[in-house]
Amino acid sequence: MAALKYAGLEDTDSEEELPPGWEERTTKDGWVYYANHLEEKTQWEHPKSGKRKRVAGDLPYGWEQETDENGQVYFVDHINKRTTYLDPRLAFTVEDNPIKPTTRQKYDGNSTAMEILQGRDLSGKVVIITGANSGIGFETAKSLALHGACVILACRSLARGNDAVQRILGEWHKAKVEAMTLDLASLQSVQHFAEAFKSKNLPLHILICNAAVFGAPWSLTEDGLESTFQVNHLGHFYLVQLLEDVLRQSSPARVVVVSSESHRFTEIKDSSGQLDFSLLSPPKKDYWAMLAYNRSKLCNILFSNELNRRLSPHGVTSNSVHPGNMIYSSIHRNWWVYTLLFTLARPFTKSM
Repeated sequence: MAALKYAGLEDTDSEEELPPGWEERTTKDGWVYYANHLEEKTQWEHPKSGKRKRVAGDLPYGWEQETDENGQVYFVDHINKRTTYLDPRLAFTVEDNPIKPTTRQKYDGNSTAMEILQGRDLSGKVVIITGANSGIGFETAKSLALHGACVILACRSLARGNDAVQRILGEWHKAKVEAMTLDLASLQSVQHFAEAFKSKNLPLHILICNAAVFGAPWSLTEDGLESTFQVNHLGHFYLVQLLEDVLRQSSPARVVVVSSESHRFTEIKDSSGQLDFSLLSPPKKDYWAMLAYNRSKLCNILFSNELNRRLSPHGVTSNSVHPGNMIYSSIHRNWWVYTLLFTLARPFTKSM
């Protein structure tokens, strides 16, 4: 544990007493975290006991939670006319230390991002996440940023990207987050994004290809390709090609391609078993939105597998991932029938 490096750690009598230089704080949603002023780092676990906590119950009568100009949470006691950055509920915290399974599979479909990242310090790591202004992309960006990573939110709308940045800074005002414009429906935009990122002279340790469209009506991009295929696959394919040299120079590095189990319900071969590339970007008369999505997700997996085969000897791994069935996000917005289906499934599926 990093805290053991500090003098005075063993000088306190109580397991719950913080060592010198440490401060206990809370997030807006009630998680307790610990700020180390000596190294200017934060962590979720108590520096001595290693326990994680949440505050219990509502604020006491007369208290109100506010946010200062730096995005840090503080508390107003209207009865006694005073303010403090110390959550008055800290005296009533509860432990949040789920028992880890002893089986080989450490995580499952119920694991949260915070559980996966528990105890990890991502300081110095640079991450790009496409489509990170909403949905699981935003949750991924927030979780990585709260663990110290420098996260770039690659978004089609810079305004929505900047709004997502402010929401993350609201959780921790020292988070290293930035929004940049990336429209996967434009290969020129992909090229401009790659050039802009390279001009920063930053390493790239993690590239998460997350952005996707689902159930979209047929349309062509400015490059003359069917939109679902280009946004979900080809745009990401081009992005990885443009950033491959940075990934290699930053090794160990990784690419994560967000795919879907629905890749199993399609095919990209003709009746004779040969690859039929016309299926990837079909004309309007042959287009079906669900099939287009499934094919793009199959391309994601085939691409990720081949990328890993080619780059893993150079210290860059690639993995595809199924995030969960019918997670309720904005991905179903293109047709009311999909919205209805996602709404009905919501109580039975994993949340973002």
